Amino acid sequence: MELQAVLMAAGGGSRMMELTYNTHKPLLPVGNKPLIWYPLNLLERVGFEEVIIITTKDVQKMLTPDRLKLDGKMKLDVVCIQLEGEMGTADALRHVQQKIKTDVLVLSCDLITDVALHEVVDLFRAHNASMAMLMSKLHEFTETVPGQKGKKKAGEQRDFVGVDATGQRLLFMANEADLEDGLTIRKSIMCKHPSMRIRTGLLDAHLYCLKRCVVDFLVENKNISSIRGELIPYLVRKQFSKSVNLPNNKDEVEMSQKMEGQTNLEILGSCKDEELLRLTQERSCWNDHHGDMSEAYHGGKVRCYVHIMEDGVCYRVNTLAAYIEANRMAPKLIEDPPIHPSAVISECTQVGADSIIGASCQISDKTSIKRSTVGASSTVREKVKITNSILMNGVTVEEGCNIQGSVICSNAVIGRNADIKYCLVGSSQRIEPDARHLDSNLSINDSALGSLKMSRDWPA
Repeated sequence: MELQAVLMAAGGGSRMMELTYNTHKPLLPVGNKPLIWYPLNLLERVGFEEVIIITTKDVQKMLTPDRLKLDGKMKLDVVCIQLEGEMGTADALRHVQQKIKTDVLVLSCDLITDVALHEVVDLFRAHNASMAMLMSKLHEFTETVPGQKGKKKAGEQRDFVGVDATGQRLLFMANEADLEDGLTIRKSIMCKHPSMRIRTGLLDAHLYCLKRCVVDFLVENKNISSIRGELIPYLVRKQFSKSVNLPNNKDEVEMSQKMEGQTNLEILGSCKDEELLRLTQERSCWNDHHGDMSEAYHGGKVRCYVHIMEDGVCYRVNTLAAYIEANRMAPKLIEDPPIHPSAVISECTQVGADSIIGASCQISDKTSIKRSTVGASSTVREKVKITNSILMNGVTVEEGCNIQGSVICSNAVIGRNADIKYCLVGSSQRIEPDARHLDSNLSINDSALGSLKMSRDWPA
């Protein structure tokens, strides 16, 4: 790969604090592998030999080879940051700018996808783009989310995404929350691309290819804090900005000069036949627009593209619902045997082919496990029924229990004959024998969650 990979893994998981109260988000188990394993595995499979991981000191201590379970010898360059004040993902990328020697691939630790990564990279290279990103169709999770009784589902703000006739050139991007007076398309866009399709129902996968000059620009423009919220929309708008002689503000002038100047320098430095390249673009019969015979990109130096996955797996595991769905899909994404060789399972136990049993588990007689994940070092006693549930590491389930549609966090103990349906049980919680719980949040109290959110929130 001619790109350097940067993995954002410092987020506190503010939208799923019941799970991340005692477990850092990058280390949450999904299919008995830490969440961060999935983007690392994606990078390893396509040939990356090194990745820069931006995270916290607490997570760094736990990024051991045994925990990560990577097959190859990919080098992990871990850079620790302090989550202070309003630090965002662009601030984090700015922090590692001196390590960036080429164009960069930035992705989030909560991304689980089977995308053919070369399709995004090829788009980026073919058009000498400033930015190329990955999007997919937005998933509607149909499974019941445990512990949400009485809570209204937060309405997601839609993204409006404008693409050209090919569906690849990214022409417009705005969030519903930012559209006070309705959807307005600039005339400069419509003149150059009269055939534009506005799409909704798309998920931003937080996977971006960026020119090195974009990273350099961030160093000089510290007012941009977020990649997704500020940098990407700015690049998209910049494609069709007026001449720098008529700027809206000082920042517009600085960015235009930086982006256009350095993009030209990169072309001159990397291509010996730069004059031939320029003539090819000017005289080619191909262009990315209709209505005239202007050169391929209308002279634009900033170009943004998007690869939209119409099929396949693409989740951002940043909510409890997404976490549950990711665990449902895990058996299809992992090539490891569903039952770890070190697990001890009684001959009189039924384990469905769509379930995963972790290392050093003890599963006793007359137990049934279907569509579920049982974490490492967990113990399940006799006559237990587990259906459509997630048990994290070190969970103990006493005899006679019935667990359905629930998430049981690490080191919890479920007492004898307890009946747990659609519940969220927090780390190290103890459920009394013969207890009956339906659609309950049996984790930590709201005040504790609020306090933790203030200390560990991060846009990624």
